[in-house]
Amino acid sequence: MRARAFADGQDFLDHLPEDTTACVLTDVRMPHLDGVELVRRLRDLRGHRWPVIVMTGHADVPLAVQMMKAGVVDFIEKPFEPNRILDSVRGCINALASLRPEIEAREAAAARLATLTPRERQVFDALIRGRSNKEIALDLDISPRTVEIFRAKVMQKMQADSLSALVRMGLRIGDA
Repeated sequence: MRARAFADGQDFLDHLPEDTTACVLTDVRMPHLDGVELVRRLRDLRGHRWPVIVMTGHADVPLAVQMMKAGVVDFIEKPFEPNRILDSVRGCINALASLRPEIEAREAAAARLATLTPRERQVFDALIRGRSNKEIALDLDISPRTVEIFRAKVMQKMQADSLSALVRMGLRIGDA
């Protein structure tokens, strides 16, 4: 396992790794930025892409509940057996490996979405909400034929071979 250490939570956020997948191991009590705030900020920045394991020597039930609601995958009380941490990290890494294809598909779809023009994006958003060409035309004050042209461009740029594939991409991107 490759590991990187940071002085504290703020140092970690200031030098946030670009890794697609990672497992974060943090303490609750740290200088400058505690573990609770670190988890919150990390979720804001990266969503739930990186599993977080929290360790603490000052555990109580409300804190554990708060951390689990924030999405941490494990909450470990000190003192602990070294194998306890290793088992938890290995479990996260194995789970990430099985999710890698989904993560890569989500990132590829998001990159394609970023290539859409503003009007194509409007059509994309309407299509994944289940709007018909006529409804989109009325909403955007354009002709249904123009919608068809934009729809074809969206399908091509998004590399979707069907409307259902486009909707799945929209849902996948929305979960990111």
